[in-house]
Amino acid sequence: MVRTLSNFFTTIMQRWLPDAFIFAIILTFIVFLAGMLGENQSPSKMVQFWGDGVWNLLVFSMQVTISLVTGSVLAQTTAVKRVLRSLASLASNPSQAILLMTFISLICGWISWAFGLIASALMAREIARHVKGVHYPLLVASAYSGMVIWHAGLSGSIPLKIAVSDGDVLSKLMNGVTIPLSETIFSWQVLLTCALVLVTLPIIFRMMMPPPEEIQEVDSHQLGEEEHVSIRTNTPSDRIEHSRLPTLLLGLLGGYYLMEFFLNGGSVGLNTLNLIFLVSGLLLHRSTTSYLFAVNEAVRGLSGIVLQFPLYAGIMGMMAQSGLAASVSAWFIDISTVDTFNLFTFLSAGVVNFFVPSGGGQWAIQAPIVIPAAASLGIPLNQAAMAIAFGDAWTNMVQPFWALPLLGIARLGIRDIMGYCTVALLWTGLLYGLAMVFIF
Repeated sequence: MVRTLSNFFTTIMQRWLPDAFIFAIILTFIVFLAGMLGENQSPSKMVQFWGDGVWNLLVFSMQVTISLVTGSVLAQTTAVKRVLRSLASLASNPSQAILLMTFISLICGWISWAFGLIASALMAREIARHVKGVHYPLLVASAYSGMVIWHAGLSGSIPLKIAVSDGDVLSKLMNGVTIPLSETIFSWQVLLTCALVLVTLPIIFRMMMPPPEEIQEVDSHQLGEEEHVSIRTNTPSDRIEHSRLPTLLLGLLGGYYLMEFFLNGGSVGLNTLNLIFLVSGLLLHRSTTSYLFAVNEAVRGLSGIVLQFPLYAGIMGMMAQSGLAASVSAWFIDISTVDTFNLFTFLSAGVVNFFVPSGGGQWAIQAPIVIPAAASLGIPLNQAAMAIAFGDAWTNMVQPFWALPLLGIARLGIRDIMGYCTVALLWTGLLYGLAMVFIF
């Protein structure tokens, strides 16, 4: 049954799902029309909302771009290749490869969404090289599965946000009340829900494996195998370029900064993670030439995502400023009761995430509606907040936005994995929905 479902959705996606860039354009005009028809906004206002938002993700776009480049460069070092090959060797056949990849992706995604995306993509490439006969699109889809659990993990925007009070509008809305991580990420309800996903989702992906005649393996050319870098040492400039000293000195400089940063209580964020990748790559590559060759190789995977982040920023701007996102959330809240509040909050977050693929942005939009509603019904705020967090993570499975970095490294298109991700969406939606009713 699971394989039949995956075949059905894969066929549909391969036939009807456009390129991710076209998909983002279609979403743009869906939201544009919805804002006019549903919120009575004028076309000129919607254009203004779009223009005001289109560059709001510029910093984030560069952060993700640097993550892709530095993560890929690090993966091309001899030391990291040994680690990846060691992990990949744990799987000796295609079935084990899919189970292993899904498990690793979920663990890495729980630790950090950014680390999980890059690490899982690199792991999928190495497993594809190591295990013969593994279906590469399914392997990459399983590598993306960590994004279905990230918001209940250590980098979850909402639980981290409500754990502190920084005096902003949302903190004032909560009357300065903070909710410790022991009541969100580390609560037994959240840990049990995550455990159910961790145990069952690898099996679901394993059940989607196609028959041998439909297997699509990957070749070295598609993965961008590292080529031999010719070494010339005829001139002083050649010797400098092929020396390890410049990158070693820069790497030591960055390493010292990181040491001081963590000793002074610094925490891991996207910028810190990027610097760790950068420093590690500088220290581990054998020369400046080797490092720059790896950078050029990594940049090839960026062409599909550069223009899509501004498009999604524009969509988010229209959703937030037109009131459309708030209306969607309010509608679900209006039909909720004490028994169904967490479920409908989860579902509303899943819908909003499709158009506002940002955990922090989604909390800013939905919190002003969900917090008062939860208080009026006597719903613990930690439950309401995690309902939004799970909903935000859930529909990542069919939201191309977060798949773009992973696909850039894997060298695949969105339609290659979306059929399998749709099945994962259905399964985790069932698990999360039941958790909202019977566990929370």
